[in-house]
Amino acid sequence: MNISLKSIFLIAFLSLSAGLALGQNDAPISSKAPEDRPVKVGAGETDKFLELINPYVEKARKTYPEAKARYVRGLPSGEAFFLTTRLRDKEGHYEQVFVRVKEIKDGKVRGSIASRIELVDGFNMGDEYTFAESELMDWTISKSDGTEEGNFVGNFLDHYKPS
Repeated sequence: MNISLKSIFLIAFLSLSAGLALGQNDAPISSKAPEDRPVKVGAGETDKFLELINPYVEKARKTYPEAKARYVRGLPSGEAFFLTTRLRDKEGHYEQVFVRVKEIKDGKVRGSIASRIELVDGFNMGDEYTFAESELMDWTISKSDGTEEGNFVGNFLDHYKPS
């Protein structure tokens, strides 16, 4: 059975563009950075899916203050800081995306959407986006050698196989 993109919730952890250069430490993302695999979840599976990723979201939130402190102090040359959050559109669709952080101030994150948008309307890769720190679902520090720190939810999704 084919399900259109508009009839499903898409939880997408998409590849960070190797050439994208935004934010503090304008370093491009390494071409060796791992590609994250998008996961499509049917509307009837959303609650189960959110329950499955919850421990990884909690781990990300618990470890975020140290990652944020490192970002605020200044990451080494060639490293970039991303937060994962959800975009929502007027139709109620949502999509998880990477946001390349430009500033964290007064509980707000300002950055640029660093994921290709597959489902939600009104957003595009590269758009400026601001959200509350409380809406973060994951964090990632991308290094010049292609390795990453964090990305707890994304690493789980790399091995997740929906039923």
